[in-house]
Amino acid sequence: MKPVFPFLFLCLFTLSCSTKEKLNKLEIGSYKASLLIQDNEEIPFTFDVLNDQKLNIYNADEVISVHEISYENDSVNIQLPYFEGFIRAKINDNEINGRFTKPSLNRTVPFTAIPNAPRFKNEGKANHNITGNWETVFSPDSEEDKYIAKGIFNQKGNKVIGTFRTTTGDYRYLEGIINGDSLKLSTFDGAHAFLFTAKVSDSLINGNFYSGNHWKEPFSAKLNNDYELPGAETLTQLKDGFDSIEFSFPNENGQNISLSDTRFKNKVTIVQIMGTWCPNCLDESKYYADYYNKNKSKDIEFVALAFEVAKTKEEGFKLIKRLKEQTGINYPVLLAQYGTSSKIDAQKKIPMLNHVLSYPTSIFIDKKGKVRKIHTGFNGPATGEKYLEFKKEFEAFVNTLLTE
Repeated sequence: MKPVFPFLFLCLFTLSCSTKEKLNKLEIGSYKASLLIQDNEEIPFTFDVLNDQKLNIYNADEVISVHEISYENDSVNIQLPYFEGFIRAKINDNEINGRFTKPSLNRTVPFTAIPNAPRFKNEGKANHNITGNWETVFSPDSEEDKYIAKGIFNQKGNKVIGTFRTTTGDYRYLEGIINGDSLKLSTFDGAHAFLFTAKVSDSLINGNFYSGNHWKEPFSAKLNNDYELPGAETLTQLKDGFDSIEFSFPNENGQNISLSDTRFKNKVTIVQIMGTWCPNCLDESKYYADYYNKNKSKDIEFVALAFEVAKTKEEGFKLIKRLKEQTGINYPVLLAQYGTSSKIDAQKKIPMLNHVLSYPTSIFIDKKGKVRKIHTGFNGPATGEKYLEFKKEFEAFVNTLLTE
């Protein structure tokens, strides 16, 4: 009787090879992705697959490089950089279908992608050019939800890029199109998933703003190239009777850090109120990390207070560690809160402030430990000139504090 082991080995080897052949991977090329939301709308964005372990996502002038990609049978898992959001999808011949998920918020949105398609269909000539500044109100008919913004747009042909600035930050890189009198703009960065749809006239824009599939609100804008938002230094202040702040929160090693520690003594200190889930905080953190790494030989320190939506302390520190590694942050990032991003709760952690209106908020402290300025929000690189203006003003003010 012949031995059966060689035959079994051959079968197992063949089965193993067959299983490996079923492993589908992303094919190199350009894709249009869509997040499917309410009102039969979609939030589109484009990406290029460079190889099976790297892709680039595009929003106007922004390029997001994605390196955390894994495969299992016919599925791909795409972990977006910086933030916790990820895409899990099945790869078919000409289509990718799955879901985009943000675990801490229990949010999930249907996702699909097809090769070689534009972000928005070009259906004809634009009837209007919206280049300029737009005085904007979101939820204009609701006293509770109403807030102001400044639209900043540049249009070439019927292609539009720009952003909305609010008193607490900006909506980052928006990209879209005008077909006739219909405007559509979108962005996706792993945290933001935004769509703006509107009708345009010579000096008015009226439409709706969608955030994922959980939020929709109307907005109205009028052309006003002289319009400015309130100053970022006027929105958050110390309560009467205070000229400094105090806190004590843990770092990733379990050590409580406070402003009374030796490393902050006789130093100019910038305290950053932020969260790893917050795109405007990411933009600010990148700038602060670069500035600190170039100037840490001077009498200056940074410390970030992270208010996390992560459900556990362990998950919060995991997200903080990931952010520090991916942005090159070399200053302390402390876990001030987890389980919620409530600004009311954040204000309770720093009760010397009259309120916390925005993530991020920066508190500038002089060498004597006195608060000299509180800056609400952040104008990121998508705001163009406003971002350059911020950097110039930031460096000038810090230099003034350093020379005192």
